[in-house]
Amino acid sequence: MREILIQQKCVKALNGDARMPAHLTPVEKTEMNDKAISVIILYLGDKVLREVARETIVVSMWTKLELLYLTKSLAHRQFLKQQLYSFRMVESKSIMENLAEFNKIINDLVNIEVNLKDEDKALLLLCVLLRSFENFKDTMLYGK
Repeated sequence: MREILIQQKCVKALNGDARMPAHLTPVEKTEMNDKAISVIILYLGDKVLREVARETIVVSMWTKLELLYLTKSLAHRQFLKQQLYSFRMVESKSIMENLAEFNKIINDLVNIEVNLKDEDKALLLLCVLLRSFENFKDTMLYGK
């Protein structure tokens, strides 16, 4: 999300009015705040949007989102690790949908500063492949 705010040239609004560049007028600061809120709202799902819909200042909206979804507590960290290690691909979903779900779990872990080596991620991914990929898995693991 921060990257989208950077692209839209309104990421400085996350610092609050006091820390925005001094050359900006109060009107420009308000416009930047409103633009940042609009960008965030456009990218939120309905469930998440309900949590922050009443916020009118981007700093408070961002803080609330971080508190809700980037908690770094031990329980949250363990929950995400459990999701990763118990993840299984579903045959009724396409390989792309399964990979998207796997990558979402990895990204959630990275967001709370749990970093996995690329080698470990690759091995985990090979282990969760469907049976139809058994030959591919053996080739990648054992070179046969």
